[in-house]
Amino acid sequence: MRLAYRYRIYPTKAQETKLEQWLGLCCELYNAGLQERRDAYRCAGKSISYAEQQNQLPETKQLRPELRDIHSQVLQDVLRRLDKAFAAFFRRVKAGEKPGYPRFRSRQRYDSLTYSQSGFALEDDKLQLSKIGRVKIKQHRPIEGRIKTLTVARTATGKWFACFSVEVATAPLAASAEAIGIDCGLEKFATLSDGTEIENPRFFRSDEAALALAQRKKRRREAARIHERIANRRRNFAHQVSRCLVITYGLIIFERLNIKGMVRNHCLAKSIQDAAWNQLIQFTAYKAESAGRRVLTVDPRHTSQRCSGCGVVVAKPLAERIHHCACGLRLDRDHNAAINILALGLQGAGSTVEAPSF
Repeated sequence: MRLAYRYRIYPTKAQETKLEQWLGLCCELYNAGLQERRDAYRCAGKSISYAEQQNQLPETKQLRPELRDIHSQVLQDVLRRLDKAFAAFFRRVKAGEKPGYPRFRSRQRYDSLTYSQSGFALEDDKLQLSKIGRVKIKQHRPIEGRIKTLTVARTATGKWFACFSVEVATAPLAASAEAIGIDCGLEKFATLSDGTEIENPRFFRSDEAALALAQRKKRRREAARIHERIANRRRNFAHQVSRCLVITYGLIIFERLNIKGMVRNHCLAKSIQDAAWNQLIQFTAYKAESAGRRVLTVDPRHTSQRCSGCGVVVAKPLAERIHHCACGLRLDRDHNAAINILALGLQGAGSTVEAPSF
């Protein structure tokens, strides 16, 4: 299994200038590779592969001597990224989805470099980068496992990070015989089928006024810092919640959400994007994989309308927050939905995992 370790690095002014130059040259190489593929297909109906473009790198370095200063694996990764973009494009075409042809990248939006196998080493509190030098790194926790790749990334606020992709052996947690259903919402971030409620932190809403002021005064760097702070808080929150879920439950069942469709409601779009439920599901899924847990998603249709006690559909508007059925069951509508999500998941799981009693 692959895990990622992310550390802040502090390049000197000279090193930062060199990294910025590398990013600019890599962006040019990416765009040139994209242009070559487009022209080859339009003019000759030919598709150019990654291997063909990689084999042209020595010739490209002769034409652009500046590229010789960049580690060869970094340049190869640029072409590999382009190849992945085309592979994703053809996959979407084949699946009948909106294809989204690969686009040219601007220098401002090309912000990372990858050493795929070599060219880097950790030495005490320094990160040795080939052709860059020794860079100060804040390694707040040790790396466990075998390092496969290193990506050096620049944020919108000008900070630099080293992201290590590490291969580790999975270590399953002790078996858990409990299952939980989870209903995501806006009033509460999530409601569990055992009645537990997770408050919605509303990170974007809490910083919205400060962000609007920075944007109104055209303070781009300050606005970028606020966006970064919001994203960091949201990510940390999702990590904490997902870890608690994975430690506690053997089977975790979420509703399958159509976020793209939901944000078409302009009144709720900002709140839906701020909640970032998909981030929680993704984090829970990868943590569960390494811990020997299971994560399922189920169709959420009618889960908030159907009575979890007798199965009768009790229609109610969104504003009505209490589920009240003729069978006598009365409880919070999100709690009712979470119980239904749990039941659907258990039906499809085909496992011996049991729902907790409540």
